[in-house]
Amino acid sequence: MATLTDAISIAADLPEVGEGTRWSNRTWFVRKKAFAWERPLNKADIKRFGDRPVPSGPIFAVSLGDLGEKEAVLAEEHEGVFTIEHFAKHPAILIRLKVVDPATLRDLIVDAWLAAAPDVLTEQYLADNPTDTLGA
Repeated sequence: MATLTDAISIAADLPEVGEGTRWSNRTWFVRKKAFAWERPLNKADIKRFGDRPVPSGPIFAVSLGDLGEKEAVLAEEHEGVFTIEHFAKHPAILIRLKVVDPATLRDLIVDAWLAAAPDVLTEQYLADNPTDTLGA
């Protein structure tokens, strides 16, 4: 189980990350490019669940490199990792912090940062952190 504090700490500890607001939610940026944000479900999202259970607790979102990476992450079926109709054509996933494994959360946030950061930053980061590879 992870917490919002864990997610914030992971995102904020990555190189050149700033925090701001986008879409009325706290968002983390690397050189002005958003890669992670708080994403509570809104009324329309909840309505689309119909009779299915609605994920509860704090939800964190991360953007991924492309839709292929999104499909690969979803195919791994990590507990707490999901998508909604709103993100159908967007390379982003949602993470239920109450149930996701902390190591999975870290991997997803780092991968989102790697996908958003410019090459010069990713090259330096991967040189300093050789076990953190895109898609790990």
